[in-house]
Formats: sequence, structure tokens, C-alpha cells
Amino acid sequence: MTRGTLTIGSRGSALARWQAEWVQTRLTEAYPDLAVDIRTIKTQGDKILDVPLAKVGGKGLFVKEIEDALLADEIDLAVHSMKDVPTVLPEGLDIAVIPQREDPRDAFFSRTGAAIEELPAGAVIGTSSLRRRAQIARRLPHLILKDLRGNVDTRLRKLADGEYDGIILAYAGVKRLGLAEAVTRVLPVDFSLPAIAQGALGLETRVADERTNGLIAFLHHPPTQRAVAAERAFLRTLEGGCQVPIAAHATVDGDRIHLTGLVASVDGTRVITGTTVGNDDPDALGTALANDLAARGATEILRECYAGD
Repeated sequence: MTRGTLTIGSRGSALARWQAEWVQTRLTEAYPDLAVDIRTIKTQGDKILDVPLAKVGGKGLFVKEIEDALLADEIDLAVHSMKDVPTVLPEGLDIAVIPQREDPRDAFFSRTGAAIEELPAGAVIGTSSLRRRAQIARRLPHLILKDLRGNVDTRLRKLADGEYDGIILAYAGVKRLGLAEAVTRVLPVDFSLPAIAQGALGLETRVADERTNGLIAFLHHPPTQRAVAAERAFLRTLEGGCQVPIAAHATVDGDRIHLTGLVASVDGTRVITGTTVGNDDPDALGTALANDLAARGATEILRECYAGD
């Protein structure tokens, strides 16, 4: 029997709250005598809503303040979207658990119901992601790409109000919020390669907190952890972040990891991709693919992206 309390730190958006409450529910189901509270923490990324993410700069825009609360013993556990978590963590903290991943693909919402490929020249597509912008610009250069910030409800309202002809969101968040039926089309990964770790949650704790680490261990999903580790190694080796168009998607089949990576110029005119399959350590696999793309020109593209910030 487990008694006592456990405090989860979370951002305040509807999606972040859903994710924290999902963990809260799993824990209270597993430990009926454990009181699990959620503390809302506002991050820098939540405060700056009138500037495109690519221009805000810095890493950890959506996690730093929550990590500070962990380090100060103000919370016991942080629940993050893994795609927001920098590849280098503060000393003393660790992503102890990664639950089973939700669908990592992107989702397209159309104001008229038309597929993205059917939109006429000059149609406006909203997205906050340089990764999505680059891939859409490459395939559909006749579309206009416009920045889009705000939570899921805000973005959908802007679409309905006619500010955009279509918008692209992460399908995982859409599903978690019960909005999957509003999606016009889920974009295949060969059309829009997902962000690193998109669809995965990360449960961050203090390394030395054996109690919390023990309580949450049952939520861990090793195949998801291996896929996410390969993708994050790819990102870490390229020293990328939200400010550059980098994408990766890994799947796990038994012991084998299939990993595809992409680096693109912001305008989509230059795209370098690669795929690898192996039984290797996921970190080694992601590192090797990143080095391959770097040797084929990715380093030059990334250098230009950063120079243009």
C-alpha cells in the first residue's frame, strides 16, 4: 500500500493538462492511497505568443521553469511533450519514463474540406513549425505559409475565422483532446516527416528520487523509448532545435529500429534525407544517420539556418 502525496508539474494548456491528468489517473488507479496533485507552471514559451517560435531562440522554452521547480523540490514529477525537451538535461534530472507513444504524424485541417494538395495557388497554410514549412514548401510551392501560434483551440478558431485556408497540427495532441474527427487528413510520414519524439510523453524526475522513480516505472514503454532515443540522438548530433527544419521518425520491430531523418533549408529548396535500419544501440543508430546527412550537406544547411536567425 502506497500512501502520501506526489506533485506533478505541468504547463497550463488544455493539452498539457490532459497529459498530466492522464498520468495522474494512471497513478491513482495503481495506488489508490496515493494523493496525486497537479501544479500548473507557466513557461517562457507560454508567455511569448506574438513571436514565431523560430525567432524566440534558446532551448527548453516549454520546460525550463518546470525543471527549475523539480530541482527546487517543489514538484516530484514533470510531464512533458518529448518534442519540447532539449537533448541535454540539467544535472540531476532524467527522463525516467516514456509511456507508449501516440500517433506521431501531422494532421491537416482544411477550412473548406479540401485536401492540402487540392488547395489553389495563394491559399494560406498556418503552422508554427519550420520543419512543416520546409516540407510543404518543397512539395506545394504555390501555397503561402504563415506563422500560427497559440493552443489547439486558438489555432482552430483562427482557421474557422478565415485567417487561414488550412492549418497543420500534431495528430497526437488532436487525438488526446478528442478532436480527431475534425481532421481533414492525417499526413503520411513520407509527405511530412514528424518532429523528433512527436507523440511521445516524457516523465522527468530527480535522479536521486527513488520513491517517485519506483512509483512511475510501470508506465514505461521500452519500444517507444528506443524509437525516441534514436530520434533524439539524431537531433543531438546535428545540434538542432526548434529553430531549424530537422525531422526524424523511428519505428521498432522486435530488435530492429528503422530510422528516417531529414534536414531542410527553411524555404524547402534543399532537402537531405536518409534512412537506416539496425539492431544497434539507438543512440549509435541516430548518431550514424546524423553524421551521414552532415557529410552530404546538412551541416552547411544548418549553418545557414542559424546565421539567418
